[in-house]
Amino acid sequence: MDFDLTIRNGRISTDRETFFADIGVKDGVIARIAPGLPPGREDIDAAGRWVLPGGIDSHCHIEQLSGMGMMCADDFYSGSVSAAFGGTTTIIPFAAQHRGNRIPDVIADYAQRAREKAVIDYGFHLILADPDEQALQHDLPQAIREGITSLKVYMTYNALKLDDYQLLDVMALAGREGALVMIHAENHDMIRWLASRLLDQGHTAPKFHAVAHDPLAEAEASHRAIALSRLIGVPVLIVHVAGAETVQTIRNARLLGAQIYAESCPQYLFLTAEDIDLPGVEGAKYCCSPPPRDANAQEAVWAGLKDGTLGMYSSDHAPYRFDESGKLPRGEDTTFKEMANGVPGIELRLPLLFSEGVLKGRLDIHEFVRLTATNHAHMYGLSHCKGNIAEGLDADLVIWNPERETTITAALLHDNVGYTPYEGRQIRGWPEVVASRGRVVVSEGELKVARGSGRFIARQCPAPASIAQRPTRSHLPGLLGLKGKAWESQ
Repeated sequence: MDFDLTIRNGRISTDRETFFADIGVKDGVIARIAPGLPPGREDIDAAGRWVLPGGIDSHCHIEQLSGMGMMCADDFYSGSVSAAFGGTTTIIPFAAQHRGNRIPDVIADYAQRAREKAVIDYGFHLILADPDEQALQHDLPQAIREGITSLKVYMTYNALKLDDYQLLDVMALAGREGALVMIHAENHDMIRWLASRLLDQGHTAPKFHAVAHDPLAEAEASHRAIALSRLIGVPVLIVHVAGAETVQTIRNARLLGAQIYAESCPQYLFLTAEDIDLPGVEGAKYCCSPPPRDANAQEAVWAGLKDGTLGMYSSDHAPYRFDESGKLPRGEDTTFKEMANGVPGIELRLPLLFSEGVLKGRLDIHEFVRLTATNHAHMYGLSHCKGNIAEGLDADLVIWNPERETTITAALLHDNVGYTPYEGRQIRGWPEVVASRGRVVVSEGELKVARGSGRFIARQCPAPASIAQRPTRSHLPGLLGLKGKAWESQ
């Protein structure tokens, strides 16, 4: 066979095994994995390097208007370029419905933005803020059939919050149509009550964001989301888990057989609330929701990633500049309630975990692959084409130099944020060559592909049972006619 690309002599790691072989790529797909393949038209010698699947970042905010009306700093070009330089070859950001928006219009607008700019492959989640009859009976089923097979809902934020009745409606719809519900779980009234009293006492600095978003707000809402899910037997995924109690709550629910899945993010492994406690408004750079906690919470998140309680590791890249367009809408007078929520991390997601997880012995390389690629593919309906290294899958491949040492600086990165919360951190290991569908996207520190060359991936029904135990409950789905096609074969 004449290969378009060969990667030779590399140490290949999948989600289950490590071996030395060559990879031959034809028409964007891995055509052959074997020793001694002939050179392709483009030939890369990966001797002394690790060859891993391209990362899938299934939780990132790109060119999205927030609930506070602020546009992300990254559009689909800068966001996808930054992802690629960090070893990610597929992103799934959010087409965000705001109240009064029609879902088909939201999706059409977002698709046009991505089509013109993205340099790597992408899918969409749909943020649902207005689950009215039109959405539930027509627009959402249509979006799911067109390959947007995951919906995100919020239990907090005035502009986005759904009540429990609405959450049950959305879960039931997802069960019927074969979609996955992602939940931002924080108790809205706990946060509102604490924030009101803090502001009344003149406590406006960024560090009080972490006080208002008490760990109990996350733990209570997570417990409630789990109870709603168990009531009707429909799987849910709790996003950006931060707190030790929340990790244990999810672990306990899973031990009971609940169909509960979860992810965490770099900020909950590498930042704490102490990072927010800086002079003036400087701490706003570290504010996200839920906020980073403490060393005990960090250890709980590491343990959750290790034992499978937290099955995925995403960036929750939420890029806002440190100026009036994002973090500081009122300059130095901005209170913690007024600043844009979120931290950047799409480019550093994989290098941080590779350095501090794999090379320091917290995770083995197969756990790294599962947490950053394979589990995302199963969870979000991409395993037919992405998430691993195997013949027949897309040639999304990354060559890592495990010895390269890097000092993180904002100037090193390719996003449009202008700062990084990991400034000055020393890490080891870096993705030096990145291929998407056999196209070399990044090599020798340069972007090699054109704006708009990424493709939309219509996703299949999720298959979370491929990465976790089978559920054992409930009797209600059959009684209420809710048994969903996504779960019938699991």
